[in-house]
Amino acid sequence: MGAVTAQARPWTAPVSSRPVTAPVRLPGSKSMTARALVLSALADGPSEIRRPLRARDTTLMAAALRALGVGVDTTADDVWRVEPGPLRGPARVDVGLAGTIMRFAPPVAALADGPVTFDGDPHARNRPLRPIVEALRTLGADIDASPAGGLPLVVRGTGLLPGGEAVIDASGSSQFVSGLLLSAPRFAKGLVLRHEGPPVPSAPHLRMTTHMLRAAGATVDESVPDVWAVEPGGLRAHSWDIEPDLSGAAPFFAAAMVTGGAVTLAGWPAASWQPVGRLTELLTALGAEVTRDDAGLTVRGTGVLRGIEADLSEVSELTPVVAALAALADGPSELRGVAHIRGHETDRIAALATELGKVGADVVEHPDGLLITPGRLRAAVVETYADHRMAHFAAVLGLAVEGVRLTDVACTAKTLPEFPELWADLVTGS
Repeated sequence: MGAVTAQARPWTAPVSSRPVTAPVRLPGSKSMTARALVLSALADGPSEIRRPLRARDTTLMAAALRALGVGVDTTADDVWRVEPGPLRGPARVDVGLAGTIMRFAPPVAALADGPVTFDGDPHARNRPLRPIVEALRTLGADIDASPAGGLPLVVRGTGLLPGGEAVIDASGSSQFVSGLLLSAPRFAKGLVLRHEGPPVPSAPHLRMTTHMLRAAGATVDESVPDVWAVEPGGLRAHSWDIEPDLSGAAPFFAAAMVTGGAVTLAGWPAASWQPVGRLTELLTALGAEVTRDDAGLTVRGTGVLRGIEADLSEVSELTPVVAALAALADGPSELRGVAHIRGHETDRIAALATELGKVGADVVEHPDGLLITPGRLRAAVVETYADHRMAHFAAVLGLAVEGVRLTDVACTAKTLPEFPELWADLVTGS
C-alpha cells in the first residue's frame, strides 16, 4: 500500500479570455457514494447505487468492502450493485488518502470475523484517527493502532460488536461521528454517541448521514444536541440515487464568477441532502447570482467579486476555492472556522497561505482560517500537495492570472478523474 507512483507533470492552468458560459454534468457526490456503499454492504439484501462517483476514493472504498467479503460490482458506470455477505478477515485495506475509508471502514471491520489491516498513502498516517479508534475500543472492539492512534491499524473482529455508549471528541472531523453511526444498526446494543469538545465541523455531512440511515430503515434520534442514538436492528436494501457532487462543482461555479459568465450544474435535484443553501449564501455574498430551475443549479457572475467575512465551518471543503475567489476580489476577506482542515489531505490552511503568497496576495494565517488581501497577482508554480482541492484552488486562480502552473493536476483523480479535460473544455469553449 502507498502513494500513487505515477510521475507528476506540471500543468498550466488555462486563462479565460471570455465569459465562461456552459452547462456542466458532473459525477455523483463522493460523500453520498461512500455512505451508500457502506449502508449497502451492511443491508439485508442487494442494493443498487445509481450515478455513483467513480474516482480513487470511491473505488478504494469498494475494494475495501470486497476485501471484507461484500460483493461490489462496479463494472457499469451508471449503476453499481452491492451484494452483502458474511464479513470476514483476514483482509488488507488500502485507504489511499481518503478520510471516508479510514473512518467509515474500521467500524465495519469491527463486525467482521478475523483481523483486518488498514494503511494507505504516507500522508494518511498523519490524518487524525485516534477519536474513532478509542470510541470503537469503548464499544468492544480489539484494535491495534500506531503510537499516534492512527494508521497503520489492525482491527481484530470476532463477528460481533457489543456497541452501547461512547463519548467522542469529533471537533477534528464529522467523519468520526458518521463512521460510527453508519455501522451502528449492526451493533448488538446499537449506539448512543455523545460528542464532548469544540463544535463538530461540517454539520451538513452529519445530516446527510442521518438522512441516509433513515432511508435504509434505521431508527436515529438526534434530538439532543451533540448526542446521536441509533437503535439496533439492521439495515434494509435500498436503491440509492446519487446527486451531483456539490463540492466538486465549486471550481466550475467559480469559473462563472471570475469571468462574468454562467455555469449550470445539470441534473441537480429539487431536494438535496447537500448544503446547497449554505453554498448559495456564500457565493451570493461573494457577488454571484444563484438560481435553480429545470435545467439545474446555475451560478452567474455579475462582474464583481466582493471580499467577505465568512465562517466556513459547515462547508469547509469549499475553503480552497473561496480562498482563490478572495484573492481575486475587490477587497480583503476573512475566512474562519476551519481549523480542522489542517488535518485534511494536507494542512490546507498552511498550504493556502503559502501558495497565495507565491502568487502575490497578502495573507495572514490564523489557527482557524485566513485573512486574505488581494494584491497584484503574478505567475507562479503552485504546489498541490497531492490534494485535489488545492488543484481546484490553483485552477481558479489561473483563470485570471497567466502562468499559473500546478505541480500535479493528476491528484484530482481522488474525486474527479476527468477534471483536467472538463476544466480545459469549459474555459476554452472546445
